[in-house]
Amino acid sequence: MEPRFRHHYTAAEATALLPDIVRWLDELRILRQQVDRMDERLRELLHDFGDQGGERVEDWLRHLARLGALQAEFRKREIRVKDLDRGLVVFPALHGGREVYLSWEEGEDRVEFWHELDQGHGGRAPM
Repeated sequence: MEPRFRHHYTAAEATALLPDIVRWLDELRILRQQVDRMDERLRELLHDFGDQGGERVEDWLRHLARLGALQAEFRKREIRVKDLDRGLVVFPALHGGREVYLSWEEGEDRVEFWHELDQGHGGRAPM
């Protein structure tokens, strides 16, 4: 069977990325809140036929661009954010000769759990 991923992480490689992952997750959460507030404000302006350009739209676009850049950081590494609120992240790996996900949740010191690709994160098993 053809592998789904180009790179497969070891637990040590994934753990080494955690400081960056934590920083990116924090920034994603902040940006998500800011974009949500800006979306609401822009909807109000559109509804009231208010000013629909200028600095507000530029800020909104800047935030969206940064969100896209952070998402690209995860995509290029083939790392997936499964639940942003929980800080649940998975890394493609090999275990027992098959592709699996290494699973990490914010607050854990290191990456030490895994689950099958098609299995939810509730079935995490220790390495």
